[in-house]
Amino acid sequence: MRALQLREALREALLQEMERDERVFVFGEDVAAFGGLEGVTKGLLDRFGPERIFDTPISESGIAGLAVGASLMGMRPVVEMQFTGLTTIAMDQIANSAAKARYVHDGAMSAPLVVRTVTMSGGNVYMGQSLEAWFAHVPGLKVVAPSTPYDAKGLLTASIRDPDPVVFVEHTATYGTTGHVPQEQYTVSFGEASVRREGSDVTVVAWSSMVPVVEQAADELAAEGVSVEVIDPRTLVPFDTEAVVRSVSKTGRLVVAHEAVRRGGFGAEVAAVIAGSEAFEHLRSPIVRVGNRGVPVPHSANLDKYVVPGKDDVLEGIRRAVGPRSPKAQMAKRG
Repeated sequence: MRALQLREALREALLQEMERDERVFVFGEDVAAFGGLEGVTKGLLDRFGPERIFDTPISESGIAGLAVGASLMGMRPVVEMQFTGLTTIAMDQIANSAAKARYVHDGAMSAPLVVRTVTMSGGNVYMGQSLEAWFAHVPGLKVVAPSTPYDAKGLLTASIRDPDPVVFVEHTATYGTTGHVPQEQYTVSFGEASVRREGSDVTVVAWSSMVPVVEQAADELAAEGVSVEVIDPRTLVPFDTEAVVRSVSKTGRLVVAHEAVRRGGFGAEVAAVIAGSEAFEHLRSPIVRVGNRGVPVPHSANLDKYVVPGKDDVLEGIRRAVGPRSPKAQMAKRG
């Protein structure tokens, strides 16, 4: 298999789906002539022309409204909102019109559209927001958050083919990630988590940009004798509860790590699911959540580390869950 960057994997998914299905078209801010802020749609204008991919005015509510109308008429729109913070302007169209279409029409109609949106790790008080829990709370929406190029292509392909609206959450920190991606078309099924790393002492659930951060922490902890199992759900809605239950039943400990604000974040949902499952009786320590401390993401990059969770925060969370495991672990805990 070839190695592609995540941005290239997304582009290939779009290109192949546009070639496969003439109903698929792409629009949004700077997606055509400029090729997208991260280059995901670069070259699609030359390949498909301005009728299949075009730029829009800076109007997120208008973009989402056009997508809803087109999807209800049988098209398969893929729209780019550029940044997650900007989706707040289009929440009426996304949460009310698109998400409720199948229900209010008793299954006779649906809104098969994809909203691509991007999150930053820091440096921007508006664009650095991680709002995936907002969308996960809305019945009728599916929420996808890939962390690898392979998953990005397969999940975007599945999202475009899905009969209902999908919010596809991307992250600026992952676009340059490189991984093996098949050239042929394929899909990654919704609701099927991936075990990124097997372990026996603690389960860590993370998605999107936090997956490689957790994997780095797991590498360090391995030298201390702590075996970390890393679960990447890949989709938050639907969520693979069984995979996490199996893992926690084995390890007896759970840490959930995300960039979103800890209060009300999707990590709280994961914790509640495990607390109400058969895995609860296997827990040997309280569930730990790692996330934003509850303040806006600062513009200053020097302040990001105090707000946006990183490897040190993950290490601290895992050590809290595991407790002293070895002389090395005890020394690390004492600092």
